[in-house]
Amino acid sequence: MNFELTEEHLAVQAAARDFAQTELLPGVIERDEHQKFPAEQVKKMGELGFLGMMVDPQYGGGGMDTISYVLAMEEISKVDASASVVMSVNNSLVCWGLEKFGTEEQKQKYLPRLATGEIIGAFCLSEPEAGSDATSQRTTAEDKGDYYLLNGTKNWITNGSTASVYLVIAQTYPEKGHRGINALIVERGMEGFTVGLKENKLGIRGSDTHSLMFSDVKVPKGNRIGEDGFGFKFAMQTLAGGRIGIASQALGIASGAMELALKYAKERKAFGVEIAKHQAIQFKLADMATNIEAARLLCLQAAYDKDAHRDYGMSGAMAKLFASKVAMETTVEAVQIHGGYGFVKEYHVERLMRDAKITQIYEGTSEIQKIVISREMLK
Repeated sequence: MNFELTEEHLAVQAAARDFAQTELLPGVIERDEHQKFPAEQVKKMGELGFLGMMVDPQYGGGGMDTISYVLAMEEISKVDASASVVMSVNNSLVCWGLEKFGTEEQKQKYLPRLATGEIIGAFCLSEPEAGSDATSQRTTAEDKGDYYLLNGTKNWITNGSTASVYLVIAQTYPEKGHRGINALIVERGMEGFTVGLKENKLGIRGSDTHSLMFSDVKVPKGNRIGEDGFGFKFAMQTLAGGRIGIASQALGIASGAMELALKYAKERKAFGVEIAKHQAIQFKLADMATNIEAARLLCLQAAYDKDAHRDYGMSGAMAKLFASKVAMETTVEAVQIHGGYGFVKEYHVERLMRDAKITQIYEGTSEIQKIVISREMLK
């Protein structure tokens, strides 16, 4: 086994770290406070290649491997999870889904602009009655010959009001169950497509989360991804890769919190010495470091499996399940180490704690990850 990163990996990691510290850190608390989407920062992420890292260069992407993506996601998530979820959705769900399953015409039309951040994308699966139970799609795409008539509502959509391209999962043949679901490319501005109110969230408050409404939206047949009825498989296969992105986000939140806790523990004095010299604090830091390293190895294993074209369903689910748990536990302890200062916004750790929770919920709850893992075990 070789646990060394290549020079290219280290360069990507360093570039992401520099961007996070110089471009994302200033103003991150204010963006969280005012639920402000990091539009300027996202534009720069696109210019630097962070929004289309794994896209083939012929479509304007970086052509990088998944390990590079994991490294960049960790560094950016240490500082601003609201920015990193934009990066995750655009890379893992939208760009990857289009490049893997789209027609050449669809790739040529959308990928170059998505990969460079000229536009960003959104992935629309969840509904008021269809979260973990993704088969229960109430949004319908009625076959009208040369187009689909789209009706329904999607909930909790990242990049809801800022995206230009939306991959929408909808039911065409209810009698066929999950085999009757299609995936459609919907463009911003199509008649009958409206964006609902922005969600007022616990964490990732800078992220642009909205409900979307579709009322008799005409979607050309040429905007369908894959064969008729392929939509559910498309969603599940795309989400399997998306979990690696969210696992990396959780890893970054955890490692960012640990770095802040370690720095504070070396500076803060209690009973005449730095609190880092107290065994109670040392044990907390040791647990953090051990769990974070284990989460990092799980993320890299899943990324390696994906790059090696091996089945990464189980390794990706394990990475997300464990990394999100570590993110939650680490951020809670980081607040504890900071004491009263951890409870105020200027020390960052309370925001990281709030951001951590969503990693246990979106792109498949922790309970869903356990189902995925156990099913693989029982095969």
